[in-house]
Amino acid sequence: MTETLHHWINGARVGGTSGRSGPVYNPATGHVTGDLPYASTDETRQAIAAAREALPQWAARTPLARARVLFQFKYLIEQHFDELAGLVSAEHGKVLGDARGEVTRGLEVVEFACGIPHLLKGEYSENVGTNVDSWSVQQPVGVCAGITPFNFPAMVPMWMFPIALACGNTFVLKPSEKDPSCPLRLAELLQEAGLPDGVFNVVNGDREAVDTLLTDERVGAVSFVGSTPIAEHIYRVGSEHGKRVQPLGGAKNHMLVMPDADTGQAADALLGSAYGSAGERCMAISVAVAVGDDTADRLVAELAPKIRALQVGPGSREGVEMGPLVTAEHRERVKGYVDLGVEEGAELVVDGRDLVIEGYEDGFYLGGCLFDHVTPEMRIYQEEIFGPVLVVVRVPDFERGLRLVNQHEFGNGTAIFTNDGGTARAFSSYAQCGMVGINVPIPVPMAFHSFGGWKRSLFGPLHMHGPEGVRFYTRMKTVTSRWPQSQPLPAEFVMPTMK
Repeated sequence: MTETLHHWINGARVGGTSGRSGPVYNPATGHVTGDLPYASTDETRQAIAAAREALPQWAARTPLARARVLFQFKYLIEQHFDELAGLVSAEHGKVLGDARGEVTRGLEVVEFACGIPHLLKGEYSENVGTNVDSWSVQQPVGVCAGITPFNFPAMVPMWMFPIALACGNTFVLKPSEKDPSCPLRLAELLQEAGLPDGVFNVVNGDREAVDTLLTDERVGAVSFVGSTPIAEHIYRVGSEHGKRVQPLGGAKNHMLVMPDADTGQAADALLGSAYGSAGERCMAISVAVAVGDDTADRLVAELAPKIRALQVGPGSREGVEMGPLVTAEHRERVKGYVDLGVEEGAELVVDGRDLVIEGYEDGFYLGGCLFDHVTPEMRIYQEEIFGPVLVVVRVPDFERGLRLVNQHEFGNGTAIFTNDGGTARAFSSYAQCGMVGINVPIPVPMAFHSFGGWKRSLFGPLHMHGPEGVRFYTRMKTVTSRWPQSQPLPAEFVMPTMK
């Protein structure tokens, strides 16, 4: 049975009026489960107008009052935890355990945002000049927008809107059209938590909705997570229209495996980080850089049987380790990269292209794939595949491996597995990436730190959530004050120096 989905504008479900819509699939079965309306320019502007109208009253609330709404929202997420994880798994395809982990990581940002009274404390300097005091305050930006990807329909929106709302902004979310149900449910829970109508809105759709958010003068800030070409477009267009923009782009995360590393531990770390969520993670490890042929041989020998033994199937089934890809089109795109790797001359050690799951023959499944003897000139090394494909590159020494990491156009995350503290310290110091793991394969920071990459993995200066998230969703104002004294001050025609 197909469900007709909706937008969420000004505190209510709103049916689509554009005449355009798209299907929502259950990737495990390949069947259509929903029909999603795509917002027109006018519908998107209605959401922006609702956010703009709600802004003054919401911004005027005390930080503590806003935090109390978020505390109630946190409680409701915990009460509906399994429901939210089930929505993620049903429309994205990831296994339930992974979906629960995603909701947990989003919840952690809500918990961080609940501390907003402390996070908004400014700085104060007494007597910067004679009888002159100076202090800073952080005030809301205004109407903010978030454009989020399919791979984390719960977590990535919650990287954005809890902090934006806590800081006194209103918000318009444009989630992925592939898995919209969880973001819409979060909107309902926010209303139940006491959030006033219009403060949080959801519009579904495609480029028409996105371009409206990027160009409407009432939107003050835009956050984005997705591919690098789109991130670059978001950054350019949003900046041209006077907005602060925070776009996170693609990745090609390397894990350097040193000869002294525990090979079994490194292989298990690669297995989870490369094939978890079917590789549809911006922090997935997709390149294993083995230092020395002996290290590479041992690593591939450990990995190959474990990849062949991966339990693949519907995310709701007990014991499944990897679910389907999100759409049939994306599966074919990933299979095309495997075909390309063979053409380029890499050794396909494990081939998952022909996987069929009994009883789920129409699902969007692809088995784990492993390439060895991959070189930096190959496209399967250079480009983000975003699927269950791991490539092994062999290098003779640490310096060559570090150079490989640093020369890649992406600089999102990286990791090293070693038992040598000096090597680990050098790697963490000199790796040109925004996030580094030492014997940790997926070094995603906790909510009270900030998430973001370097180079073409991030456009703009500010990372997401943590202290940088608060900076992004606020504007600093510095006040300098002097009260009249008994003796009037003469006019000054020089630059004030606060004597």
